Amino acid sequence: MESKARIAVLVSGGGTNLQALIDAQNSGIITSGEIVLVLSNNSSAYALTRAENAGIETAVVLKKECADSAGFERKMLDELEKRKIDMIVLAGFMSILSADFVSHFPERIINVHPSLIPSFCGEGFYGLRVHRAALDYGVKVTGATVHYVNEIPDGGRIILQKAVSVEEGDTPEILQKRVMEQAEWIILPRAAELVAARILNERTA
Repeated sequence: MESKARIAVLVSGGGTNLQALIDAQNSGIITSGEIVLVLSNNSSAYALTRAENAGIETAVVLKKECADSAGFERKMLDELEKRKIDMIVLAGFMSILSADFVSHFPERIINVHPSLIPSFCGEGFYGLRVHRAALDYGVKVTGATVHYVNEIPDGGRIILQKAVSVEEGDTPEILQKRVMEQAEWIILPRAAELVAARILNERTA
């Protein structure tokens, strides 16, 4: 029996959250799971380089090489099933997953969102757009949320949240960096460990 939950991280860009997960695995914050695959829908994502540097297997599935979204998701599922993946972490993955895809991993896909859900979330809220919206609204506190992924964008049950202060003179870029450093990089690895530990418990129950 596997002694650790097998984790796949789905990425599209630079992979700063992936790096936080790799660092957490190396420092013993994540002990119940192991990242065995980094899967990207962008062949030039720097996250793939981070994975290779850490000795983690990578795979690329490009939407343009698939007939449609269903074909794209089927190819991703093939890659995940090949490696007997137990859980998925979305770390800046720029593609909405269908209800059909999510149904293969019920309460085993997690995502980090750069606001305190239910504020500034849902379709169209990603990256700097989230922080711009928070600043435009004038909130004094923002943060990050790790939640389970279901068929509704940012609609799954919340696992962890961490608040971050908005400061005078913040730009979306400055706020984005603070939310990543003070919230996302802390709660994403913790949530990954919680879910991985739950999966192991379910196995032995």
